[in-house]
Amino acid sequence: MSILESPIDEAKRIIEVAQQRKITLRLFGGVSFYFRSPSAKHRILQRNYVDIDFMGRSKQSREIKQLFEELGYTPRERFNAMQGFRRLIFNDIGHQRRVDIFLDVFEMCHKFNFKDRLELDQYTISLADMLATKLQIVEINEKDIKDILSMFIDHDVGDDDSSEVINGAYLAKLCGDDWGVYKTFSINIDRLLSTIDDYGLEEGQKRLVVERASKLKKMIEDAPKSFKWRMRARVGERVQWYELPEADKEVVDSRLATGSNESKTA
Repeated sequence: MSILESPIDEAKRIIEVAQQRKITLRLFGGVSFYFRSPSAKHRILQRNYVDIDFMGRSKQSREIKQLFEELGYTPRERFNAMQGFRRLIFNDIGHQRRVDIFLDVFEMCHKFNFKDRLELDQYTISLADMLATKLQIVEINEKDIKDILSMFIDHDVGDDDSSEVINGAYLAKLCGDDWGVYKTFSINIDRLLSTIDDYGLEEGQKRLVVERASKLKKMIEDAPKSFKWRMRARVGERVQWYELPEADKEVVDSRLATGSNESKTA
């Protein structure tokens, strides 16, 4: 079967083929919000999905490479050879789309180990982990805000990993262990709350977002802070607390491209 035009349908196809082969792949990024948050399908929060992002297991890196090549994807040969123990990139040349696969650890502006959390849902990483990958973005943009809004509209904040609940206790612990994560999450939650009127939400939707985002913010503030957190907090913003990933190149066939077209990050 050839690669499907719809990234939603294609993501589902990939996961189901992977499951047949006992390969663990879970969605994150924009497509995962489409899967888990009905509000992401509504007109005011709809957006285009350019890429498909997965979390997988590093011990299955070889099997994942074989899977995507058999599914019709073009590997970033040099990138995958150098980074394949932690991350893989494949291109869908026909649809000008990229598939990005992080293995065990998600690392962009901040770093999270999801190795032991990949079995919490069938198609995506957990709601809390999905939210973490958005709240960790330092240069957050409108599409990311829309994803976060859809999640807060559709899912309450709780203290466990129930399928349809955002585990606020888990997110609060991430923040309590790392001042940098705390700082970036807090900035983005405050931004979300201060711009809530800019997205055309209904009053009931805005009320849910404010209630749930504020609840998460309080859980983060109230969570115990580690010694490492307190020491880093003394330094504060005088030292940069995040990384800014290098923007990726356009989708290319790396088997034909020169070294200058290869990406260091995505």
